Amino acid sequence: ILVSTTFSENCTHAVDLGIKLAKHNNAEIHFFHFIKTPIDWLKISKAKESNYPETLKQIVDANSKLKDYELLAKKEHLKCRTFIEFDESPENILEHSNNFHHDFIVTGSNVELIVRKANVPVLIVKEDKILFPFKNIVFISNFKNDVSDALDKVVSFATKCNAKIHLLQIIPEAHFKSSTPSLNPVEQLLQKFPKFKNYTLTVYKEVSVEQGINTFIEQQPVDLIAMVTHGKTGFLSQFPNGVTNNLPIMTINI
Repeated sequence: ILVSTTFSENCTHAVDLGIKLAKHNNAEIHFFHFIKTPIDWLKISKAKESNYPETLKQIVDANSKLKDYELLAKKEHLKCRTFIEFDESPENILEHSNNFHHDFIVTGSNVELIVRKANVPVLIVKEDKILFPFKNIVFISNFKNDVSDALDKVVSFATKCNAKIHLLQIIPEAHFKSSTPSLNPVEQLLQKFPKFKNYTLTVYKEVSVEQGINTFIEQQPVDLIAMVTHGKTGFLSQFPNGVTNNLPIMTINI
């Protein structure tokens, strides 16, 4: 499990969730932080490092905070590694993840970039502290495309948490042609998961996808939002602030 951190409050919650997730799955955990440097830090001599006191302070502070995270992980008897990389772009987070074949990325920062390009599920943590294991996961999709691989990952994750999955199809009024919602796309998907039983299935006719999500969450306790992405920009713009600020989101890129 990779936890990407900038040491913000969101990232503190991400660290907490990452440790709980690693313990729950008996996984190794990596804490990753990158520092923007004015020059190629790996190529300058030790003597010249003193010319950049602010960067040196950043490195010392980051090492100290990562050490604290490592101690928290070791208290839970977890295998742990910490990494600081020097780059002007956070994209090396993804390169790092690919190199180590992580199963999950947990983050409270650099969300848009990671979500758009990650090859593994991403757990996005916002301001609120997370209660884990999750017990109610809502999987949101229009179900027009094949999302079986994404659902397979969510089912596997939910099974380990003993969580119920709420399949939610939201049909905006502009695209709604029948007086009765059709479950056919979802039912066809479920035929691929004959052993999957711990779920509910809901179709909403709403003015917008955002309104449908809010309506469902008001009626049903939800611990985690799960959804597929397609590597597009503006991912978080499709959610109202009340949702993104209060609930963690799990994304699977297809």
